[in-house]
Amino acid sequence: MANPTEWFPAHILQGRAGAEGCLGAETDAGCHHHHHPDQEDQTRLAIIILNQPLHDEETLKVLWKNASLRVAADGGANRLLDICHKIGDDIFKDLDVIIGDLDSLTPEARNYFTTTPAKPAHIIHDPDQYSTDFTKAVRYIRSCSTHGNKPIDIIAMGGLGGRVDQGLSQLHHLYLFQKDSHYADGRMYLVSGESLTVLLKAGCHRIHVRSAAGPEGPQQKQQDVFDKYVGIIPVKEPSVISTKGLEWDVTDWETEFGGLMSTSNHVLPETRIVEVETSKDVLFTIALKR
Repeated sequence: MANPTEWFPAHILQGRAGAEGCLGAETDAGCHHHHHPDQEDQTRLAIIILNQPLHDEETLKVLWKNASLRVAADGGANRLLDICHKIGDDIFKDLDVIIGDLDSLTPEARNYFTTTPAKPAHIIHDPDQYSTDFTKAVRYIRSCSTHGNKPIDIIAMGGLGGRVDQGLSQLHHLYLFQKDSHYADGRMYLVSGESLTVLLKAGCHRIHVRSAAGPEGPQQKQQDVFDKYVGIIPVKEPSVISTKGLEWDVTDWETEFGGLMSTSNHVLPETRIVEVETSKDVLFTIALKR
Protein backbone atom coordinates (compact mmCIF):
# COMPACT_ATOMS: atom_id res chain seq x y z
CA MET A 1 0.00 0.00 0.00
CA ALA A 2 1.84 3.07 -1.29
CA ASN A 3 1.91 6.23 0.87
CA PRO A 4 -1.17 5.37 2.94
CA THR A 5 -2.98 7.82 5.17
CA GLU A 6 -2.59 6.68 8.78
CA TRP A 7 -5.56 6.95 11.16
CA PHE A 8 -5.44 6.59 14.96
CA PRO A 9 -9.09 7.04 15.97
CA ALA A 10 -8.69 5.03 19.19
CA HIS A 11 -6.41 7.73 20.58
CA ILE A 12 -9.12 10.37 20.66
CA LEU A 13 -11.41 8.00 22.54
CA GLN A 14 -8.85 7.07 25.18
CA GLY A 15 -7.62 9.14 28.11
CA ARG A 16 -4.39 11.01 27.45
CA ALA A 17 -1.92 12.47 29.87
CA GLY A 18 -1.80 16.25 29.58
CA ALA A 19 -4.83 16.25 27.34
CA GLU A 20 -6.43 19.26 28.94
CA GLY A 21 -5.17 22.41 27.35
CA CYS A 22 -5.84 24.44 24.27
CA LEU A 23 -4.91 25.34 20.74
CA GLY A 24 -2.79 28.33 21.52
CA ALA A 25 -3.06 31.95 22.51
CA GLU A 26 -6.03 34.06 21.48
CA THR A 27 -5.92 34.87 17.78
CA ASP A 28 -7.05 37.81 15.69
CA ALA A 29 -10.11 35.76 14.73
CA GLY A 30 -11.40 36.25 18.25
CA CYS A 31 -10.90 32.66 19.39
CA HIS A 32 -11.71 32.18 23.04
CA HIS A 33 -9.79 29.43 24.78
CA HIS A 34 -6.93 28.85 27.18
CA HIS A 35 -3.32 27.95 26.41
CA HIS A 36 -1.45 25.01 27.89
CA PRO A 37 2.32 24.81 27.26
CA ASP A 38 2.33 21.01 27.07
CA GLN A 39 -0.24 20.98 24.27
CA GLU A 40 2.00 22.20 21.44
CA ASP A 41 3.30 18.81 20.32
CA GLN A 42 0.00 16.96 20.65
CA THR A 43 -2.64 16.51 17.99
CA ARG A 44 -4.90 19.50 18.25
CA LEU A 45 -8.51 18.53 18.75
CA ALA A 46 -11.69 20.58 18.88
CA ILE A 47 -15.10 19.23 19.80
CA ILE A 48 -18.44 20.42 18.45
CA ILE A 49 -21.59 19.57 20.40
CA LEU A 50 -24.46 19.31 17.92
CA ASN A 51 -28.13 19.83 18.73
CA GLN A 52 -28.79 16.13 19.08
CA PRO A 53 -29.46 14.01 22.18
CA LEU A 54 -26.28 12.98 24.03
CA HIS A 55 -26.70 9.42 25.28
CA ASP A 56 -23.09 8.35 25.86
CA GLU A 57 -21.86 10.38 28.82
CA GLU A 58 -18.64 8.38 29.33
CA THR A 59 -17.46 8.85 25.74
CA LEU A 60 -18.37 12.52 25.93
CA LYS A 61 -16.30 12.93 29.11
CA VAL A 62 -13.20 11.47 27.44
CA LEU A 63 -13.63 13.54 24.27
CA TRP A 64 -14.23 16.67 26.34
CA LYS A 65 -11.00 16.17 28.29
CA ASN A 66 -9.01 15.38 25.14
CA ALA A 67 -10.30 18.42 23.25
CA SER A 68 -8.50 21.73 23.43
CA LEU A 69 -11.37 23.85 22.07
CA ARG A 70 -14.99 23.17 22.99
CA VAL A 71 -17.80 24.62 20.88
CA ALA A 72 -21.56 24.19 21.04
CA ALA A 73 -23.50 24.64 17.81
CA ASP A 74 -26.50 26.70 18.99
CA GLY A 75 -28.91 24.23 20.64
CA GLY A 76 -26.01 21.91 21.33
CA ALA A 77 -25.56 23.97 24.50
CA ASN A 78 -29.06 22.87 25.58
CA ARG A 79 -28.04 19.23 25.13
CA LEU A 80 -24.89 19.79 27.13
CA LEU A 81 -26.88 21.41 29.92
CA ASP A 82 -29.21 18.38 29.96
CA ILE A 83 -26.18 16.18 30.61
CA CYS A 84 -24.94 18.50 33.36
CA HIS A 85 -28.31 18.23 35.09
CA LYS A 86 -28.52 14.49 34.55
CA ILE A 87 -25.15 13.49 35.99
CA GLY A 88 -24.56 16.47 38.25
CA ASP A 89 -21.07 16.98 36.89
CA ASP A 90 -19.42 20.34 36.33
CA ILE A 91 -16.87 18.87 33.92
CA PHE A 92 -18.75 20.40 30.98
CA LYS A 93 -18.98 23.91 32.37
CA ASP A 94 -15.75 25.02 30.63
CA LEU A 95 -17.46 25.44 27.26
CA ASP A 96 -15.53 27.96 25.14
CA VAL A 97 -18.04 29.13 22.52
CA ILE A 98 -21.71 28.90 21.61
CA ILE A 99 -22.21 29.81 17.95
CA GLY A 100 -25.15 29.87 15.53
CA ASP A 101 -28.23 31.88 14.69
CA LEU A 102 -29.21 31.18 18.32
CA ASP A 103 -32.82 30.36 17.50
CA SER A 104 -32.55 27.15 19.54
CA LEU A 105 -30.45 28.30 22.50
CA THR A 106 -32.56 28.47 25.65
CA PRO A 107 -32.20 31.31 28.17
CA GLU A 108 -31.33 28.71 30.83
CA ALA A 109 -28.43 27.28 28.79
CA ARG A 110 -27.18 30.76 27.86
CA ASN A 111 -27.20 31.83 31.50
CA TYR A 112 -25.58 28.60 32.74
CA PHE A 113 -22.59 28.68 30.40
CA THR A 114 -22.01 32.44 30.31
CA THR A 115 -22.01 32.99 34.07
CA THR A 116 -19.41 30.40 35.00
CA PRO A 117 -16.96 32.32 37.21
CA ALA A 118 -13.82 30.52 36.04
CA LYS A 119 -14.39 30.79 32.29
CA PRO A 120 -17.70 32.02 30.87
CA ALA A 121 -18.54 30.85 27.37
CA HIS A 122 -18.41 33.37 24.53
CA ILE A 123 -21.63 33.82 22.52
CA ILE A 124 -21.31 34.37 18.76
CA HIS A 125 -24.48 35.27 16.87
CA ASP A 126 -24.19 34.35 13.19
CA PRO A 127 -27.51 35.02 11.45
CA ASP A 128 -26.51 33.57 8.06
CA GLN A 129 -29.50 31.48 6.93
CA TYR A 130 -27.57 29.81 4.11
CA SER A 131 -25.30 27.84 6.43
CA THR A 132 -26.11 25.43 9.25
CA ASP A 133 -25.00 25.87 12.83
CA PHE A 134 -22.67 22.89 12.25
CA THR A 135 -21.08 24.80 9.36
CA LYS A 136 -20.70 27.94 11.48
CA ALA A 137 -18.99 25.97 14.22
CA VAL A 138 -16.54 24.34 11.81
CA ARG A 139 -15.69 27.66 10.17
CA TYR A 140 -15.09 29.24 13.57
CA ILE A 141 -12.74 26.44 14.63
CA ARG A 142 -10.86 26.56 11.35
CA SER A 143 -10.43 30.32 11.79
CA CYS A 144 -8.64 29.62 15.07
CA SER A 145 -5.87 27.76 13.29
CA THR A 146 -3.18 30.42 13.07
CA HIS A 147 -0.63 30.46 10.26
CA GLY A 148 2.15 27.91 10.68
CA ASN A 149 0.27 25.73 13.17
CA LYS A 150 -0.85 22.19 12.50
CA PRO A 151 -4.47 21.95 11.32
CA ILE A 152 -7.14 21.32 13.92
CA ASP A 153 -8.90 17.97 13.89
CA ILE A 154 -12.59 18.22 14.74
CA ILE A 155 -14.78 15.78 16.65
CA ALA A 156 -18.49 16.34 16.10
CA MET A 157 -20.58 14.79 18.86
CA GLY A 158 -24.19 14.02 18.02
CA GLY A 159 -26.52 11.15 17.31
CA LEU A 160 -27.55 9.77 13.94
CA GLY A 161 -30.67 8.17 15.33
CA GLY A 162 -33.03 11.14 15.05
CA ARG A 163 -34.48 12.77 11.95
CA VAL A 164 -33.17 11.31 8.71
CA ASP A 165 -32.54 14.71 7.11
CA GLN A 166 -30.43 15.85 10.08
CA GLY A 167 -28.45 12.61 10.06
CA LEU A 168 -27.72 12.95 6.35
CA SER A 169 -26.75 16.58 6.89
CA GLN A 170 -24.12 15.51 9.43
CA LEU A 171 -22.64 13.05 6.94
CA HIS A 172 -22.78 15.77 4.29
CA HIS A 173 -20.56 17.97 6.46
CA LEU A 174 -17.83 15.31 6.46
CA TYR A 175 -17.64 15.75 2.68
CA LEU A 176 -18.17 19.50 2.72
CA PHE A 177 -15.20 20.32 4.96
CA GLN A 178 -12.69 17.73 3.76
CA LYS A 179 -12.17 18.60 0.11
CA ASP A 180 -8.36 18.33 0.13
CA SER A 181 -7.04 14.85 -0.62
CA HIS A 182 -4.46 15.14 2.18
CA TYR A 183 -6.76 16.67 4.82
CA ALA A 184 -4.79 19.91 4.75
CA ASP A 185 -7.45 21.69 6.83
CA GLY A 186 -7.67 18.93 9.41
CA ARG A 187 -9.65 15.73 9.76
CA MET A 188 -13.20 15.36 11.01
CA TYR A 189 -14.68 12.61 13.15
CA LEU A 190 -18.40 12.12 13.68
CA VAL A 191 -19.11 10.36 16.97
CA SER A 192 -22.60 9.14 17.76
CA GLY A 193 -23.85 7.02 20.63
CA GLU A 194 -23.05 3.86 18.68
CA SER A 195 -20.17 4.53 16.29
CA LEU A 196 -17.36 6.68 14.96
CA THR A 197 -17.42 7.73 11.30
CA VAL A 198 -14.72 9.30 9.12
CA LEU A 199 -14.36 10.17 5.45
CA LEU A 200 -11.70 8.21 3.59
CA LYS A 201 -10.49 10.22 0.62
CA ALA A 202 -9.66 8.39 -2.60
CA GLY A 203 -6.40 6.49 -2.04
CA CYS A 204 -4.93 4.15 0.58
CA HIS A 205 -5.69 4.21 4.28
CA ARG A 206 -4.51 2.34 7.38
CA ILE A 207 -6.95 2.62 10.30
CA HIS A 208 -5.38 1.62 13.64
CA VAL A 209 -8.41 0.14 15.38
CA ARG A 210 -6.41 -1.13 18.35
CA SER A 211 -3.52 0.55 20.13
CA ALA A 212 -0.38 -1.52 20.57
CA ALA A 213 0.53 0.73 23.50
CA GLY A 214 -0.95 3.56 25.48
CA PRO A 215 0.03 7.19 24.98
CA GLU A 216 2.60 6.96 27.80
CA GLY A 217 4.50 4.04 26.30
CA PRO A 218 4.42 0.25 25.83
CA GLN A 219 3.93 -0.43 29.54
CA GLN A 220 0.58 1.32 29.60
CA LYS A 221 -2.12 -1.00 28.32
CA GLN A 222 -5.22 0.59 26.79
CA GLN A 223 -8.58 -1.08 26.57
CA ASP A 224 -10.13 -1.57 23.15
CA VAL A 225 -12.64 1.16 22.36
CA PHE A 226 -14.09 -0.33 19.16
CA ASP A 227 -16.42 -3.24 18.59
CA LYS A 228 -16.06 -5.50 15.56
CA TYR A 229 -18.74 -3.96 13.32
CA VAL A 230 -17.54 -1.95 10.31
CA GLY A 231 -19.14 -0.38 7.27
CA ILE A 232 -17.61 1.21 4.16
CA ILE A 233 -20.24 3.37 2.50
CA PRO A 234 -19.97 5.05 -0.95
CA VAL A 235 -22.38 7.89 -0.22
CA LYS A 236 -21.39 10.34 -2.94
CA GLU A 237 -20.66 8.07 -5.90
CA PRO A 238 -19.72 4.49 -6.80
CA SER A 239 -16.25 3.35 -5.81
CA VAL A 240 -13.92 0.38 -6.18
CA ILE A 241 -12.46 -0.79 -2.87
CA SER A 242 -9.97 -3.33 -1.53
CA THR A 243 -9.66 -4.21 2.16
CA LYS A 244 -7.43 -6.14 4.57
CA GLY A 245 -8.11 -7.08 8.17
CA LEU A 246 -11.85 -7.72 7.91
CA GLU A 247 -13.74 -10.98 8.11
CA TRP A 248 -15.06 -10.47 4.59
CA ASP A 249 -12.22 -8.75 2.75
CA VAL A 250 -12.68 -7.67 -0.84
CA THR A 251 -10.33 -6.92 -3.74
CA ASP A 252 -11.13 -4.46 -6.53
CA TRP A 253 -14.76 -4.63 -5.48
CA GLU A 254 -17.34 -2.28 -7.01
CA THR A 255 -19.61 -0.71 -4.43
CA GLU A 256 -22.48 1.75 -4.78
CA PHE A 257 -25.91 2.69 -3.43
CA GLY A 258 -28.45 0.44 -5.11
CA GLY A 259 -25.74 -2.16 -5.69
CA LEU A 260 -23.27 -3.93 -3.40
CA MET A 261 -22.12 -2.34 -0.14
CA SER A 262 -19.90 -3.52 2.69
CA THR A 263 -22.04 -3.08 5.81
CA SER A 264 -22.00 -5.10 9.04
CA ASN A 265 -18.53 -6.39 8.21
CA HIS A 266 -16.33 -7.51 11.11
CA VAL A 267 -12.84 -6.58 12.27
CA LEU A 268 -11.00 -9.83 12.93
CA PRO A 269 -9.95 -10.46 16.56
CA GLU A 270 -6.25 -10.37 15.63
CA THR A 271 -6.50 -7.26 13.46
CA ARG A 272 -4.82 -4.11 14.74
CA ILE A 273 -4.89 -2.19 11.46
CA VAL A 274 -7.66 -2.21 8.87
CA GLU A 275 -6.41 -1.33 5.39
CA VAL A 276 -8.72 0.25 2.83
CA GLU A 277 -7.90 1.29 -0.72
CA THR A 278 -10.65 3.19 -2.50
CA SER A 279 -10.98 4.81 -5.92
CA LYS A 280 -13.44 7.46 -4.63
CA ASP A 281 -14.28 9.05 -1.29
CA VAL A 282 -16.15 6.69 1.04
CA LEU A 283 -17.37 6.77 4.63
CA PHE A 284 -15.74 4.39 7.10
CA THR A 285 -17.79 3.69 10.20
CA ILE A 286 -16.88 1.46 13.14
CA ALA A 287 -18.97 0.58 16.17
CA LEU A 288 -17.98 1.73 19.66
CA LYS A 289 -17.51 -0.97 22.28
CA ARG A 290 -20.20 -1.07 24.96
